[in-house]
Amino acid sequence: MSEQVDPTRCPLCGQVNACARAAAPGGSPAECWCAALTFDRSLLARVPAASAGRACICLRCQRTAADAPDPG
Repeated sequence: MSEQVDPTRCPLCGQVNACARAAAPGGSPAECWCAALTFDRSLLARVPAASAGRACICLRCQRTAADAPDPG
C-alpha cells in the first residue's frame, strides 16, 4: 500500500509549503516561490522517499537549513 502524500504540506515539518504547483496542478515549476532558491543536498536527502518529487519543502525548513553552519 502506498503512503498518502499531501503536496500542500512540507514533507519535513508538515506545515503548509505554499507550493504554487500544488495549488494549481499542471503549473510551471518556475511559477513557484522556490524556483529562485537553492536547496542544500543534505536537506533534500531528509525528504522521505514517498514524498520525493511529490511535496515541496517549505520556506521555513529551507531557511533553517540555509542558516545552519557548515559541518565541514
